[in-house]
Amino acid sequence: MKKTFTLSRQERLKSRKRIEQLFKEGKSISVFPYRALYLRVGGAEVQLPSPLQAGVTVSSKNFKKAVHRNKIKRLTREAYRLQKPALQQKLMEAGQQLILFLIYTGKEMPDFLLAKEKVQVILDKLIQRIDENPSSHT
Repeated sequence: MKKTFTLSRQERLKSRKRIEQLFKEGKSISVFPYRALYLRVGGAEVQLPSPLQAGVTVSSKNFKKAVHRNKIKRLTREAYRLQKPALQQKLMEAGQQLILFLIYTGKEMPDFLLAKEKVQVILDKLIQRIDENPSSHT
């Protein structure tokens, strides 16, 4: 099977309801300059269109200009898009679903290599946590 490095509409976290649930019940991973909130969802009552949904945000407090916020979001999404297949594979093997929200908390404009490196660390930690307790849904 050929790997596809896409970020489709089904893989984007857009539901306000799910985002609120994530901020209330989700767990956090901090890898400066990112903070990742994640929540395993599952069961018959909740079915995501994709095993992994993600969203990205940047604080307007640290970056006043939308141009800069958008550039950071593009860099982060690209780094995530290229590295998510390993996490998706792990989730499919475990039969789980995950929602993920990446928050850029730094005050400096990152370059792509920094974003890629830090997103990789976050995804590796998530894979590790899935391995530690595969049956848990939180």
